[in-house]
Amino acid sequence: MRRKRILTGRGDGRSCARIGIRYGRTMISPSDRVTTFRALHVPGRPLLMPNPWDEGTAKLLASLGFAALATTSSGHAATLGLLDGSVDRSATLAHATSIVAAVDVPVSADLENGFGLDPDAVFATVTDALSVGLAGCSIEDFTGDADRAIYSMSSAVERVAAAAQAARSGSELVLTARAENFIRGNPDLADTIARLQAYQDAGADVLYAPGLTDIDDIRRVVASVDRPVNVLVRPGVATVTELAHVGVARISVGGAFSQVALAALGRAGRELLDQGTYGFMDLAAEGRNQATAAFSVR
Repeated sequence: MRRKRILTGRGDGRSCARIGIRYGRTMISPSDRVTTFRALHVPGRPLLMPNPWDEGTAKLLASLGFAALATTSSGHAATLGLLDGSVDRSATLAHATSIVAAVDVPVSADLENGFGLDPDAVFATVTDALSVGLAGCSIEDFTGDADRAIYSMSSAVERVAAAAQAARSGSELVLTARAENFIRGNPDLADTIARLQAYQDAGADVLYAPGLTDIDDIRRVVASVDRPVNVLVRPGVATVTELAHVGVARISVGGAFSQVALAALGRAGRELLDQGTYGFMDLAAEGRNQATAAFSVR
């Protein structure tokens, strides 16, 4: 059944998406952003796509030369003093809008599980995401319930199909479907591959199984599907060169960069409290220089 497109959000930048988003001196249309983002997914030549957690970090990463960015649900939640999974749909879309407006590179949004139990909720979320200037978004099969962590195959496929239907309307979005088995404590490769194949058939443009680390498992996933594959950087994951060799098309860091920043802050705070010294000032000077270079670009 084809769903009716309903705009449910308010004040989320919808009017900007209809006419194009202005980044500094450049007007980039939604379709151009999507076309650019889609073309960056080349198996064997992976797109390195870091995950900023606010406008400042988005500008800094873009200034370093990254060709595309993605939001991070855990990194965004941390800016609010919350854990991953604690931010609602409205705040997530507002956050995505602010990241899009901060940079002139394509941005994909982590939309978690679509913020609803049924496919209609996923459809509504992705429909609203179309309207904030994004180039892409991701939908995962994690339920949010630790006792029943992963949606059944049939439910998960219906949700991806709903997301794909919404993503194909209007200016379109590059849809990433995530199979969460490995990162949720269920390292079942056969089921993960079956899910990714089903999500491909349901209309996903990019496939993603966060938590995979073994290079042979990653090779099997890539060989088993006909869509670009994203790999999440985690301890033990192969190098960029090795991942390129097995055909990976995109590499993201999730919340890792946010956690690096939190760790640096914690270390500086402990040094000041426990030692009464200021060794962190060298790193502070580096950060100040990075900010000056990134934020002075208009």
